[in-house]
Amino acid sequence: MKIKKIAAIGAAIGVVVAGIAFAAPANAEPVSNSYVLVGSDTLQDSVNALTNGTSVGGASLRVTAGGASVGSFDAFGSSSIQTKPGGPYFGRPSGSGAGVTALRASINGSPTTYSGNAAVPAKVIGGQVDIARSSSGPGANANSAGKLVYVPYARDAVAYAYNGSSADLGALSKAQLKQIYESNTPVTIGGTVVHPVIPQGSSGTRSFFLSSIGVTTLGSTVNDVNNTTPENDASVLPADSIIPFSAASWIAQSNGVTGISTIGSTGVKLGSPDGVAPFTGTTTLAANSAFYGSSYGRDTYLVVEFARVDSSSATYDKKLADLVDSTKAQSLTNFGTFSSTSGAVKAKFGFLAPSSTAPIRAYATI
Repeated sequence: MKIKKIAAIGAAIGVVVAGIAFAAPANAEPVSNSYVLVGSDTLQDSVNALTNGTSVGGASLRVTAGGASVGSFDAFGSSSIQTKPGGPYFGRPSGSGAGVTALRASINGSPTTYSGNAAVPAKVIGGQVDIARSSSGPGANANSAGKLVYVPYARDAVAYAYNGSSADLGALSKAQLKQIYESNTPVTIGGTVVHPVIPQGSSGTRSFFLSSIGVTTLGSTVNDVNNTTPENDASVLPADSIIPFSAASWIAQSNGVTGISTIGSTGVKLGSPDGVAPFTGTTTLAANSAFYGSSYGRDTYLVVEFARVDSSSATYDKKLADLVDSTKAQSLTNFGTFSSTSGAVKAKFGFLAPSSTAPIRAYATI
């Protein structure tokens, strides 16, 4: 599983670990002294690099909130997390949907509770989450007067990883992918009986991939390992199997900028849906704009409470607004090309500029 060792870098970035009266998880992560991001696995590596500090874009850069460190919590790891000093431990939000749900519960505060993980009791988490990482847009929840706002982060694309014969599985068509993921009987492609795997239900990559290939009901042959399969993890694939995989995550892992890679010697490859390769290059990979511009391409987002980034609101928070202001060179949502910009870092992680920088409001009620 692609898990960042955040605790090991806590001292380097000045994150405060709060003292508590009860036992913390064995691999507890440091809490934040300003704002907290949770949610999508697809975005976590690039966001972690930006908030912890990096020079992969060509210049040293670290995104802060007016000088205060920003805490980005991974989608997978210990079952519970504590995000702010003195705050409760609550179930780790694993994926885009869970991240948005946690943000909504944080905005609601008491008496709204959030579980996030069956192993962790539901807790009131008011004020514990400020930003949700989301690899998918609001969909049917879009609302011009919505309480949340989805701010474009970067452009990604979703392909599939496969462990098997490249002659059979290397360039599956959309029709073949649809057949594989909605069939109740094993599907054979060439000489290979394909075993489809799918990430856990809160994954934005899962929902986007199924939508892009036209699947509304999963077939009984699809395995999600009791709804626990992580996304963008090549190590989960048995022989002759496929799984949706973020092209950006594959590129970042291949380029060695994530710190941890799952694609090294597993024998797993990234497929070319409809025969279009997701990346260019051989040693150092880069996003293939043709694939990212196809129906497999998607914009990704950072989600915040609209009132906190609306300058006319009584609860306007300028530091939070600056973090998601794409016009600022060192904001989280910037996609400039100069080495001193956040966009240059995201490019190294396999992302392109989003197709639109227009925020999308969502959720009429929280």
